[in-house]
Amino acid sequence: MNGATARSRAVKQVLVWVILFAMPVRTSLARHTTRSGSPGQLGENAQVRAALEWFAPNLNWINGQQARLTEIPAPPFQEGQRAVEVKALLASAGLSVQVDSTGNVIGELRGVNEKEIVVLSAHLDTVFPAGTDVKVRHQASRMFAPGISDNGTGLAALAAIARAIHEAQIKPQRTMLFVADVGEEGEGNLRGMRALVDTYRGRLKAVIVLDGAGTDHVTTIALASRRLEVVINGPGGHSWSDFGMPNPINALVRGSVRFINTKVPASPRTTFNLGQIEGGTSINSIPYEARLKVDVRSESESELLRLESALRECMAAGVRDEMESSRDRSRGKLEWKVELLGSRPGGELAAQSPLLAALRAADAILENESRIERSSTDANIPLSLGIDAISIGAGGSGGGAHSLQEWYDPTGREMGLKRALLTLLGIADLAPEKTK
Repeated sequence: MNGATARSRAVKQVLVWVILFAMPVRTSLARHTTRSGSPGQLGENAQVRAALEWFAPNLNWINGQQARLTEIPAPPFQEGQRAVEVKALLASAGLSVQVDSTGNVIGELRGVNEKEIVVLSAHLDTVFPAGTDVKVRHQASRMFAPGISDNGTGLAALAAIARAIHEAQIKPQRTMLFVADVGEEGEGNLRGMRALVDTYRGRLKAVIVLDGAGTDHVTTIALASRRLEVVINGPGGHSWSDFGMPNPINALVRGSVRFINTKVPASPRTTFNLGQIEGGTSINSIPYEARLKVDVRSESESELLRLESALRECMAAGVRDEMESSRDRSRGKLEWKVELLGSRPGGELAAQSPLLAALRAADAILENESRIERSSTDANIPLSLGIDAISIGAGGSGGGAHSLQEWYDPTGREMGLKRALLTLLGIADLAPEKTK
């Protein structure tokens, strides 16, 4: 490192300390700052040091658990088998573990203050349907498999952090819940996090979500989204003898072409995706039903409503056009509907949040820089209700999420584990040491 670089880093660190001292001293990490005069005091605690040092010699174990869990299929609404294995991992870390009625695995580390709870969570499910080959293959430093990064990384980190805290015999001030939740992906509609928040809402101090890889971002703004399904029904018939009868797939295609030509603004950023199309029984049959599933997202609630309205209008036009072009309307007509499969609410973490202060202090200790992001994660639910929540990566790097080519590289994952641990302890605080 040359002199100019060293001076630049020193200036940046001074600025970090100035920012941290300017923050309200409400967080546990801020209280450590007040007592010791340095945000690094948390990292100087002997038990915390022991927990931080646990990761390096156990990286092979952590990587192995990630691969093992990834190879246990967990399609939407079928997370049970993976939940059993995660429950065993959390129990082996000394936690009191239960599976709630929704399917969430909840491991408790009771704190001195049982009236306040801090949650560290990672979702169990993947986007991939039953039957997907989830065997992990290794190539150089990378692991390849559907779901290996999203969210094999988060689950492995959840187990590793619980084990590190157990091995270091850390006693928190606030009660910690280590949660592997269901229903984050696809049509799960965040049902696991919804149930968790409903159960503990009065006691929730903060929620930290581990989702995917990386240490370069923190999600503090919840991206609102809606998942919709279009269903068109008709009489059905034979491709030859009943040719000219109204065809649900034709109507769906007509409506879809109209919808994909809908203009969306670059700002506020707005997107739509036609994700699934189903219908028909054979190549030589006029189908009696066709279905389309659509995902719409926007930084603006009004744009979401506009897109949903546009979808309905386009499908109505598609059905009308198909009926008008059919040769034989006497043998039945088309009926259609648009149903809401799920809705993810928006929300935003306050800039002066104690949780964000704890994350920034952890970044400072580790000399890590991370940017604020907007995304759709389990954090949407607590954020929409005014509960402090963030979503962060668990270290390493990944790519190809939601594809069969998904990969994860554990190089550098130790920083992600330490960052999550320090943030968790920063907001949960350490129990006071007993005087002899």
